[in-house]
Amino acid sequence: MEEYVEHNKAVRAELLESVNGLTDEQLNKEVEDGRWTIMQVLEHLYLMERSITKAIQGTLEKGEVCPVDAKPIHLSVDRSKKVNAPSFVDPSKESITLDEMKEKLIESRNGLLQVVGNTTKHDLAQKSYPHPVFGLVSLEQWVPFIGYHEKRHLAQIEELKAKL
Repeated sequence: MEEYVEHNKAVRAELLESVNGLTDEQLNKEVEDGRWTIMQVLEHLYLMERSITKAIQGTLEKGEVCPVDAKPIHLSVDRSKKVNAPSFVDPSKESITLDEMKEKLIESRNGLLQVVGNTTKHDLAQKSYPHPVFGLVSLEQWVPFIGYHEKRHLAQIEELKAKL
């Protein structure tokens, strides 16, 4: 699990580095009609990590044993295929500060690390949870998926920054 945790940590550091130095006004600015602001992208990532953590925990506690083959989750970074986020991970329209968002991202990451730290790779591999694109994905693969998902949105953030 350590390699997944390190992968997620590296992507998160890259993500935060990308937004450091931007003002709260820039982060909350809508640069294109109908597209998320940079802050909304960050909020989406927080909501997604929190949601995946809850799914992992719930499936570990109550899910059936259902091992599945590995899925090509690394393809998540390919932004040429549009994927609509489920409504429960849609960001709000409220303006917040980067400091507040960093706290939320720390909170969601700590939650993930706690759940992952209290289980084994084997237990995570034995159960699965559905993904809207890949179908059933093992809980083990859901952990690095978070990093790939953030990497996907890092590219989106870079596009938005270029339009500020």
